[in-house]
Amino acid sequence: MLIKSLVYKKDYLTTVNEKATLAEALKILEDSGFRCVPILDDSGKIFRGNIYKMHIYRHKSQGGDMNLPVTYLLKNATKTIKVDSPFFRVFFNIKDLPYIAVLDEENHFYGILTHSSLLNMLSDAWNIKSGSYVLTVLSDNGRGNLAKMSKLIAKYTNLGGCLTLDTKQGELVRRNLFTLPIGVSRQTMETIVKKLEHKGYVVAEIEDLQSGMTIRSDEKPGEFLD
Repeated sequence: MLIKSLVYKKDYLTTVNEKATLAEALKILEDSGFRCVPILDDSGKIFRGNIYKMHIYRHKSQGGDMNLPVTYLLKNATKTIKVDSPFFRVFFNIKDLPYIAVLDEENHFYGILTHSSLLNMLSDAWNIKSGSYVLTVLSDNGRGNLAKMSKLIAKYTNLGGCLTLDTKQGELVRRNLFTLPIGVSRQTMETIVKKLEHKGYVVAEIEDLQSGMTIRSDEKPGEFLD
């Protein structure tokens, strides 16, 4: 399970008991340095929600009672995913959150999936650290396009990574990001680009991962930039 491999398990997390006061929760947050931590029940199995440092500060600055239970400022009670959830669902649930709570098969709190873990995984999929160039190739939603493009590239080099993105809803255009491995020369890259374009695919952008420069931009498809 992909999600399970990215989760920080509850045994290694800072959490707050649902019976703690706001003052106690604030001390835990300040001592840990986290801006937000999970609230759990007495058993440590049930996720109640999150408590944010900024909400406690705001409450305190307005003269609020710091002896109220932490659940008074509870947030994100329904923002959870299951450990076996489809990966795409994470993106719809983790939006605007520092992390999302992960529940096991029995709906018990399993741990959290953080934004940074998700971004690191995407970075690994993109193969930025060991890649030479990233080609952004536009294609329609036609059957077999991805296989055809991959086969063409494979005539000249191995694939370091591949990521396919849909563009705006309603448009039948896909952005296919192909990462070429380190060692691929610019000449080989340009040959691959010309072959792709000869087959009718649009290479909209080319990034040089080692220099951090953009060789071709969306504004000038079909041209290599100096």
